[in-house]
Amino acid sequence: MNSAEQNSIAAHFRSLHQPGNPLVLANVYDAATANVITSLPSAKAIATASYAIAATQGVYDDDMGRERNLASITKIASVAVPKKIPVSADLQDGYDDIKETIKQVIGLGVVGCNIEDVDCKAKKLRTLEDSVHRIKLALEAAKEAGVPEFAINARTDALAFGGTIDEAIERGKAYLAAGANTVFVWGGPSGRGVSREEIKKLVEAFEGRLNVILRFGEGYLTVPELREIGVARISVGPGLFRVAMNAYKEAAEALLGA
Repeated sequence: MNSAEQNSIAAHFRSLHQPGNPLVLANVYDAATANVITSLPSAKAIATASYAIAATQGVYDDDMGRERNLASITKIASVAVPKKIPVSADLQDGYDDIKETIKQVIGLGVVGCNIEDVDCKAKKLRTLEDSVHRIKLALEAAKEAGVPEFAINARTDALAFGGTIDEAIERGKAYLAAGANTVFVWGGPSGRGVSREEIKKLVEAFEGRLNVILRFGEGYLTVPELREIGVARISVGPGLFRVAMNAYKEAAEALLGA
């Protein structure tokens, strides 16, 4: 695929993010799951989930590193890219050399990514200035690689580090101003989450350019509800991975206990 064609796919991917008519992403974690999702006519694009990719490699998310992540993204892209299906890669914090990371995934045919504002090695929230600078570097790298329409979903972990929704909004607005396509406000591993009212506030602040992670189960907001609120993107992170692993465990228990 030449850069002009890849940039056209990137522009199309950006256009799928419509407030009130969100792009719904069923996150994948290997070639097999990529093949399942890309075979579905309703799948407009695919996105990877770094937590699930790390789990398949037997390591914790923050400890996976670029090479292991890119090894799995390579296999996923080899399934989706020939089908002209946009691929967005979860690149964690972008690693030490974020420009090189972006250029490598673009070389695989990827047209978008998640970048979080945490320093995975130091396990701390980056400063706002550093986070904005890294988004600009990523977009600079994409432009240099011939894909200026490359779409960044900028994740802020402000809430996970004890910050307020207003702090998350400040960061999100800065990331959008720096060129991010959408913002993902993560509630953290402890289950703090983001409430319906907070999502409404974020939608208003970001003019709809918000990614929300959908949780499976009773009591969580559904796709129709999130569509009505006006978000532009819905993903599931490692949700489908957990569904698959639970089914695998149940089947194994039934087999071994027979």
